[in-house]
Amino acid sequence: MDILVQVVISGILFGGIYALVSIGLTLIMGVMDIVNFAHGEYLMVALYTTYFLNQLWNVDPYVAAIAVIPLFFLFGLLSERVLIRPTLDKPAFVHVFVTLGLSIILQNLALLMFSGNFRSISVPYAQYSYEIFDILINYPRLVIFIVGILVAIGLHFFLHYTWVGKAIRATAQNKNAALLMGINVQKVYAITFAIGVSLVGLGGSLLMPIYSVYPTVGFQFVLVAFVAVVMGGLGSIKGAVIASFLIGLVETLSGFFIDPSVKQALYFTVFIMVLLFRPYGLFGKKTKVA
Repeated sequence: MDILVQVVISGILFGGIYALVSIGLTLIMGVMDIVNFAHGEYLMVALYTTYFLNQLWNVDPYVAAIAVIPLFFLFGLLSERVLIRPTLDKPAFVHVFVTLGLSIILQNLALLMFSGNFRSISVPYAQYSYEIFDILINYPRLVIFIVGILVAIGLHFFLHYTWVGKAIRATAQNKNAALLMGINVQKVYAITFAIGVSLVGLGGSLLMPIYSVYPTVGFQFVLVAFVAVVMGGLGSIKGAVIASFLIGLVETLSGFFIDPSVKQALYFTVFIMVLLFRPYGLFGKKTKVA
């Protein structure tokens, strides 16, 4: 029984990692109705940023987040203004090609500048674990889990109880009606994209103590993030978080009881089953951010 509880807790903590990555993606997709294929590469750049802050100035990854979050907010504003905004009124395939092109550019720039070597940092707390009733809880994963939950709660209150948040939800529900109510939709899109990218920046800083960074590292996270976002329901922050925990549980349980090589097949099976019965996802509603 203790082993089963350990596996379940490990799965939930893994889900916290996926939740942190998927929250920003679901916000962008739910409000702007675009699929950001460069989401994983933003995470990769955040990991490299945190890595070099640590190597050059010995900045702790968690402290580096203080600088990375506003830096990536500006990065998101710039990306939206230069690449995303000119394509918003274009067909969906244009968004796909633009974000996919950005993904390829960022990957190859990283490969050119840093080579394909795996880079990691050494911090004393990376291997810390708390023991509670013979159950080991890894400290960095616990931090990611707690921060992911706090981010989801904070984003919920931001969207429901601030003027900017209400403008974002109104734009997600009906862009034309929001325009008639005096909402600057272009600013809403810029802020939404910047928030999504800044959350990825936060994720990169929190992941750096336990993951290596290399040019294609974003793919392993963004694949799960896309599944979590669609399974949870486009635009549903609660749905993305719960779906992330579900994926984490499926991965760890299948890896422990069956074989780690089948974990992707199993969570994609769960994903397909959910969509068969809930086409909009677990908590999805058409063009609504909640």
